[in-house]
Amino acid sequence: MPSPTVGQVGEFAVIDRATAGRVQSRHTLLGPGDDAAVVAAPDRRVVVTTDMLVHGRHFRLDWSSPADVGRKAIAQNGADIAAMGARCTGFVVALACPADTSVDITDGLTDGLWSEAERAGASIVGGDLVQCETLVISITALGDLEGRTPVLRSGARPGDVVAVAGRLGWSAAGLAVLESGLSGHHAVVDAHRVPTPAYEQGVMAATAGATSLTDISDGLSADLGHIATASGVGIDIVSEFVRIDDEIHSAASDLNVSALGWALTGGEDHALAGTFPSKAVVPEGWTVIGRVVGKDAPVGVTVDGASYSGAAGWSSFETS
Repeated sequence: MPSPTVGQVGEFAVIDRATAGRVQSRHTLLGPGDDAAVVAAPDRRVVVTTDMLVHGRHFRLDWSSPADVGRKAIAQNGADIAAMGARCTGFVVALACPADTSVDITDGLTDGLWSEAERAGASIVGGDLVQCETLVISITALGDLEGRTPVLRSGARPGDVVAVAGRLGWSAAGLAVLESGLSGHHAVVDAHRVPTPAYEQGVMAATAGATSLTDISDGLSADLGHIATASGVGIDIVSEFVRIDDEIHSAASDLNVSALGWALTGGEDHALAGTFPSKAVVPEGWTVIGRVVGKDAPVGVTVDGASYSGAAGWSSFETS
């Protein structure tokens, strides 16, 4: 027997299915069920970010399960909180979908959302559900700095080292495999479906004295470019220091493309990149991949001292 649709069961039944029996994190003072939620803010400052995923643009349900999509939605927002040096405290979820959407899909999304929120150390504190012609998920993430100064993109200084925490090129490799129809390479495909940000590494970097931080959503070179522009510096990546895992090499070989290109420009891994005043203070779990060059150097990112001629990173309004 087919699952009922959202239109058949109604808005509040879907919301009840999303919230019943769920356990709120320690940060939630009042969860779903009233006009608004109440989330603790012991630091007296709240870090806030929001992001959207649109079916057919940011995910495909023939490539990813609803639970995968839910986890991805939380991960890309939680990584932005971590990139400020903060800890996730809560997520607000807005979902728009057609009336004929199966509740199996909304239930799957819910499971993924809660699972990743828990991995980030928080929970779903509220949200909204509306009818729309396509499936859209919008997440607002909240975070706590715990008394620390936020780590901005604008703090990199000449002489700093550049380091990353997390995997590079995996999501891009998985997307390329899916688009090509190539069989196998399940590890990179899974990485594209569900990124796994190292949330705690943002806090560790801030505690260690990181001078700048960013989430790698558009690609390593593009996101380091945001730091370079905000800080008015040049950043040089040393390609031999960029870790390229065997799984990436294997997929790149089968598709006859550059594995380094995926690592430098592939988005949606949601690893963290940042700069530190010296190699000595880079925390465990981070890998040094370059340096911030002097003020006389052009603002921007180079690879091995030269402009990189490969593909650019992700752009939301790219038309090609």
